[in-house]
Amino acid sequence: MATLGIIGAGMIGSQLARLAVKNGDQVVISNSRGPATLSALVAELGPKACAATPAEAGAAGDIVVVTVPLKAYRTIPVEPLAGKIVIDTNNYYPQRDGHIPELDNESTTTAELLQRHLPTSKVVKAFNHIYAAALTVEGQPAGSKNRRALVIAGDDEKAKATVGALIDKFGFDVVDAGPLPEGWRIQRDTPGYGPRRTAKELRGDLAAAKRYAEMKT
Repeated sequence: MATLGIIGAGMIGSQLARLAVKNGDQVVISNSRGPATLSALVAELGPKACAATPAEAGAAGDIVVVTVPLKAYRTIPVEPLAGKIVIDTNNYYPQRDGHIPELDNESTTTAELLQRHLPTSKVVKAFNHIYAAALTVEGQPAGSKNRRALVIAGDDEKAKATVGALIDKFGFDVVDAGPLPEGWRIQRDTPGYGPRRTAKELRGDLAAAKRYAEMKT
């Protein structure tokens, strides 16, 4: 049994909390508005879950999920996450996040921005290309025919293996896209972003992905 610290209680954060509890893990979940605003969700999740501040969720988690609007990534507490595996679910939407030049010119990725903000954490990109509602209904036991797959990317192999094991426990196969910069291959508007894919199909999607600059030509 592990403890999943979740910073961000929107659609993805809430669904990951449900999955974790369903699979026997503890959850400490937080948002920007305070623990009291999460009372209904915690009541639904039951005794394996509690609400906290982002710093407390980060400190409590064996694995920490950062699932906030990208524009808020600099608000993530640094010290409580030092040395920990951090799952980044974020996507860049300029209409919501404002324009971020480094992402507009594709010189970096969302996960690399978070890694820069959390220099001693082990950031792994995951859960950013699946609709939230699908998380709790599309998981299947390992070995199931046409099991859905999810992508991970990261620079630390042990961290990726740990996140991969979590994804497998949650009911999905895992496709490793490689180091953190390769996370762009599953960003919005790429072939694998959104639709249900098996591992084989998803590998094809990653190979077919194009940069935004290429899409415009």
